[in-house]
Amino acid sequence: QFSLNEFMSRELIKKRLDEGKRVSVRELLYPLMQGYDSVMVQADVELGGTDQRFNLLAGRTLQKHYGQKPQAIIMNPLVEGTDGRKMSSSWGNTVNLTDTAENIFGKIMSVPDELILKYFMFMTRVVAETIAAHTDALKAGANPRDVKLELAEEIVRMYHGEAEAKKAREGFISIFCKGEMPEEMPEFKLKSEMTIVDVLIDSKLCSSKNQARRDIDGGGVKLDGEVVTDYETTPASGSILQKGKRHFLHLV
Repeated sequence: QFSLNEFMSRELIKKRLDEGKRVSVRELLYPLMQGYDSVMVQADVELGGTDQRFNLLAGRTLQKHYGQKPQAIIMNPLVEGTDGRKMSSSWGNTVNLTDTAENIFGKIMSVPDELILKYFMFMTRVVAETIAAHTDALKAGANPRDVKLELAEEIVRMYHGEAEAKKAREGFISIFCKGEMPEEMPEFKLKSEMTIVDVLIDSKLCSSKNQARRDIDGGGVKLDGEVVTDYETTPASGSILQKGKRHFLHLV
């Protein structure tokens, strides 16, 4: 039912072979295994991203072979993550349903401008006329940040409700546009003789000493509004630690 040429001609596989990269036998067998799932459950329809086209069609082929009615397939374009790459937890660029309203809002505001309309189309329930209006506004020179504020509020509203969406928007504007501190922030209990690097790691703001040092070197770490430059800085109880634009800790 399948030829080796079909497997090798897939865009991703062909690209890796052209680059001299390894392609495992498991990767060649995977579409067959996924396709056989459709046979076993006698699927009527299967959903997937456009990157799964070959695998989804494999299900139809195998169903025909086993005398079943081939499933319908529905494919959706992939939605890139906050850094413009394919959304993936391994890259840390996801917008999660379990995120707080504030985190969702902040993540959406960090999305590249060129993805604004795509996010409106595939991640919200706004009507086509609204998307068209945003498209026209951006073409006419509207500030992408203003359109992105509408996008972020709409997405937060879907999962956290109207009140939380407005609160997240107001909080974002006060912190990032007006430079104010958030009214509420998590606390972190200091231990004896902790350095700023220790605090960043123990509080999970950084995953390693190298990351903490890179953030400090890049000017992204502040204590009480002052940029930290010394790795050995010892924060005092009562200080406010800020990492980047969105992360604050009250040190106690």
